[in-house]
Amino acid sequence: MFSFLHCALTISAMFLQPKWNDALLEMFRIDYVGSSPYITCNPSLFHHKLSTRDRFLILSSDGLYQYFTNEEAVAQVEMFIATTPEGDPAQHLVEEVLFRAANKAGMDFHELIEIPQGDRRRYHDDVSVIVISLEGRIWRSCV
Repeated sequence: MFSFLHCALTISAMFLQPKWNDALLEMFRIDYVGSSPYITCNPSLFHHKLSTRDRFLILSSDGLYQYFTNEEAVAQVEMFIATTPEGDPAQHLVEEVLFRAANKAGMDFHELIEIPQGDRRRYHDDVSVIVISLEGRIWRSCV
């Protein structure tokens, strides 16, 4: 790990030196047609007026939505809370993502879990989930 990190730091330090910039930029150049900035910190906001039907809020990273639509995630949490009121719906969603990722890869859940975290990125993105009950409970989980 140290040698890999050392190498990465060396490359990044070399890349930041002005005399190397042109040569390195040309070597790693890709023909990207978009315009900068490529990543922004401008949030997407959606306003929703709460109703008596609203029972919880799901906050999650995009890894959840590789395997769930908004509606499926809500249905999973509703079903889980109804059948397991003392359980953790955030952990349930994370486990469901892992089950679906394993199934998609043609393997068992436990086989996927045994793959080291870094190598598992081939099968699923990082997943962080927080479920906030509008009745006062908060559940958190990630993988």
